[in-house]
Amino acid sequence: MPSIVYVSNTGHTKRYAELLSRLTGFPAFPAKQAKRELLKNEEIIYFGWLFAGSIKGYSAAARRHNIIAVCGVGLGDTGSQLDTVRKTAKIPAELPLFTLQGGMDHQKLKGIYKFMISMLTKAISSKQQRTDDEEKMLQLLVDGGDFVDRAHLQDVIAWIEEHHI
Repeated sequence: MPSIVYVSNTGHTKRYAELLSRLTGFPAFPAKQAKRELLKNEEIIYFGWLFAGSIKGYSAAARRHNIIAVCGVGLGDTGSQLDTVRKTAKIPAELPLFTLQGGMDHQKLKGIYKFMISMLTKAISSKQQRTDDEEKMLQLLVDGGDFVDRAHLQDVIAWIEEHHI
């Protein structure tokens, strides 16, 4: 049985990891705790938050553990940006990758991340003509929102069941 290891910034990634843990019985650990408690090269499903197409903590987790699947949690729709994330995060083609929509919590954003979200908001809002996706993203950036939902884990659970994990 694999473990679930996660790095979370504003709590959405943690909630997905803990939800998958409850649904599967796989134990879930924050990355720092996993480093102390899990054996090197132990099988894990890795959850990290998406930032500029990369998955926070993925490289460090890949050096320490045997990652059997990766879940990136971000602002975009569940199942979106797979090619970009795989390329930017350097996730091997044979490794299952899932993206899940988490949300935006302005109260929990800090430092450079708060600044970068502010810059992204300004960049999108200053565009004269925005696509529907840009309008949706702008609304999320401005108003915040929480999209953590069991339904978004459907493909992850199907993969686990299909591979008898």
